Amino acid sequence: MPPVDLDIDVHEQTTRLDLPELVRQLIAHLGPTLVATLADVRDRKLPYKWANPEGATPRPESQQKLLAAHRIWAMISGAEGDNVARAWFIGANPRLGEEAPVIRLREGQIKAVLQAAKAFVEGVDD
Repeated sequence: MPPVDLDIDVHEQTTRLDLPELVRQLIAHLGPTLVATLADVRDRKLPYKWANPEGATPRPESQQKLLAAHRIWAMISGAEGDNVARAWFIGANPRLGEEAPVIRLREGQIKAVLQAAKAFVEGVDD
């Protein structure tokens, strides 16, 4: 079982990253298409522009989703590894009504996805 402070530690790490670095990490681990999907943008090249310090800036709603996605990715990959974290984002999730977490993030259901990720990492049933 992970330490009780895992969620807080991951939140602090994510919060301290500048947005271009956060997006670079998401692209490296999830890929640009998945990052664009969860941020609810159609252009899969847009995440590369966000990753450039002198590039475009995502809308505030997209920024919230990107921050949550990074936090979730860091939590799951830290406990289970990168491959499991990526699979978790794209697979049907029973805690989310059999929808993929990436879809729920795109829809703005950040709290539900965070709760599902925490339950997954902690290995607890609802």
